[in-house]
Amino acid sequence: MPIVKAKSLKGEIKVPGDKSISHRGVMFGAISEGVTELTGFLDGADCRSTIGCFRAMGIDVNQEHDHVVIHGKGLHGLSAPQQVLDVGNSGTTTRLISGILAGQSFVSTLNGDESIQKRPMGRIITPLTQMGAYIKSVKNNNCAPLEVGGVPLMPLRYDSPVASAQVKSCVLLAGLYADGVTSVTEPVVSRNHTELMLSGFGADIKSEGLTATVVGGPKLVGQKIEVPGDISSAAYFIVAGLICPNADLLIKNVNTNPTRAGIIKVAQNMGGNIELVNERIVSGEPVADIHVTTSDLHGCEVSGDIIPTLIDELPVIAVMAACASGTTVIKDAAELKVKESDRIATVTENLKNMGCDITPTEDGMIINGGMPLTGTLIKTYLDHRIAMSFAVAGLVADGETTFDNEDCCCISYPDFFKTIGAIVNR
Repeated sequence: MPIVKAKSLKGEIKVPGDKSISHRGVMFGAISEGVTELTGFLDGADCRSTIGCFRAMGIDVNQEHDHVVIHGKGLHGLSAPQQVLDVGNSGTTTRLISGILAGQSFVSTLNGDESIQKRPMGRIITPLTQMGAYIKSVKNNNCAPLEVGGVPLMPLRYDSPVASAQVKSCVLLAGLYADGVTSVTEPVVSRNHTELMLSGFGADIKSEGLTATVVGGPKLVGQKIEVPGDISSAAYFIVAGLICPNADLLIKNVNTNPTRAGIIKVAQNMGGNIELVNERIVSGEPVADIHVTTSDLHGCEVSGDIIPTLIDELPVIAVMAACASGTTVIKDAAELKVKESDRIATVTENLKNMGCDITPTEDGMIINGGMPLTGTLIKTYLDHRIAMSFAVAGLVADGETTFDNEDCCCISYPDFFKTIGAIVNR
């Protein structure tokens, strides 16, 4: 739908369930004994890809919208799939499931869409190979399709060159199938949903400083998990509430895990009126309602240890920076180049087309904010986070903002445009 400038933004909303937790709930439930029940599950394309992979390996998964029941078969209960496992557009599915598949007695083939076939998998191939795993890039380009599994694993102490929850989780999941202790040390701590949730399922897993450690061969037991709202989805409305005139938004039931919630700190550093209310713990994760109102924002630097806590939110942070006075510098974020699109390039192209003074760098961008934005045709490159970030930009832009593809939002937020319609000019 076309987006036009909003006169006001008011209301209470709930965003879809956390994508990271939804993926992990299905995966860990499948390799646990007994029933795992997820409420608040993200019924998006990526998470449905995870369900499809485990169904193909003999796991009974019943889904009704955001309610999912997984009938687990234990650590060694998966069956050899009769077809290629289709991960769709999901990098999380690809990298995490590879750790599980590496420990199986059978060989599986993973593949996905055109985007997945370009995303770097060498970062998991290297540690899994060091564990003795059979994992092969079929085209010998360190990308999918991948063949995985069929040989015993050895424990590993791995120093990861990147701070990546997907890499860390892949190695820890493979470690469940190794006889001994497997650890991953990162340069900066990445999101810790795997450690929190695996502990709840009964794994002997702990984190200390930059290192996460797991003991192989646990008995995992099915759990009931309430999935909180995804802060990556809430981020669009956090920013919208800060930059739109006459805005007063309450975003309810959002995961505020500090390894994920860097956007809150950045918004505060830029002078945003943002408040956490009704803070609580839900299924081991910190949760709160987030209240935002129209704010006078100023530029800041976004770099260093905070980057892994907001990597998926950087496109919409760039939009926020475009609406702030002064200069915002984003750096240490070269990881943006290997997401669903090269997000340094796609953010720069679209913001320039809207009239923003923005310069790309090797590891981020420099944004001179405060200039009026003008609506344009947004080139999404089939990247859901680009589409949603620039829908937010369209709420403060003169004229009309349109999109070459809106359906890509279904990856993580199928009702995104409907939610916007419910709060604009109310």
